[in-house]
Amino acid sequence: MSIPGLAIIAESINDSVPSTHALFEANDLDGIVDLARQQAEKGAAYIDVNVGPRSPEFMADVVRRIQAHVDLPLSIDTPDPALAAAGLEAYDPGRAQNRMPILNSISEARLEMFDLHAKHPFMPVLLVTEGMNECGEMILNRTADQIHGTARAMVKIAQQRVPGLENSQIILDPGIMPIGSDSKGDFRRLMGAMALIHNDQDLAGVNMSVGLSNFTAMLPAKRGDGSPAKGPLESAFLSLAVPMGLNMIIGSTKRQYTLLTDEHPAMQCVKDVLQLDGVESVMRVMLYLS
Repeated sequence: MSIPGLAIIAESINDSVPSTHALFEANDLDGIVDLARQQAEKGAAYIDVNVGPRSPEFMADVVRRIQAHVDLPLSIDTPDPALAAAGLEAYDPGRAQNRMPILNSISEARLEMFDLHAKHPFMPVLLVTEGMNECGEMILNRTADQIHGTARAMVKIAQQRVPGLENSQIILDPGIMPIGSDSKGDFRRLMGAMALIHNDQDLAGVNMSVGLSNFTAMLPAKRGDGSPAKGPLESAFLSLAVPMGLNMIIGSTKRQYTLLTDEHPAMQCVKDVLQLDGVESVMRVMLYLS
């Protein structure tokens, strides 16, 4: 069962995944293509492509090989402008149902990446978890209001740098942190920021996306009774976030994301975490897992 209106950017072709790293190290691009095929067959809307700290030529080769076999649009996932340029140069919209790729991601410290749009149009992911202070230094946003302010500023910059860029062609990433170690209110800040963005008429139509697997990072796969742990918690997050405008995730096509009722134990857990502070928040997650 899928969640209506939620697009999955399939996460498996990423150098941080040990099995994918091994394929990259072995130059096993047939294995990478198989990964892309599997994710496409399981309902992905986009295929993420993150080759890690490899060469621009390698990125271009991976993009071309995937597109020779899979007709989904790709998400070129790198902070390196040279790798981004190579991936976009190799990308053929005609092999992806004439759809633009995603470029993940651009922050206020990497504005030059907008220049790539003139030659190779893309949907930018704007990272709004950090912003520029008065001294020109990038600092972490610590409140929902700060994330919202950076979102407004970045959308304005994007539309100045790329004339004609519409809100519907922009993806905001407000950041997501592990719930299992959330003693500083990170989850509450994220939900507050999403609410502010969703209710801002100037940002109407923008897409929002997070890397969903970060939410359950470091947690065990099973609860104490043997039932799944991560999937239900991720579905509980989505049950709260989708109504607030989250319509894309970097996620797993192996998970069965669903909207949960308020009575579900995972839903009760995440709602409690939103109300708790410090170690009590962490202990509530541990209680759920036990």
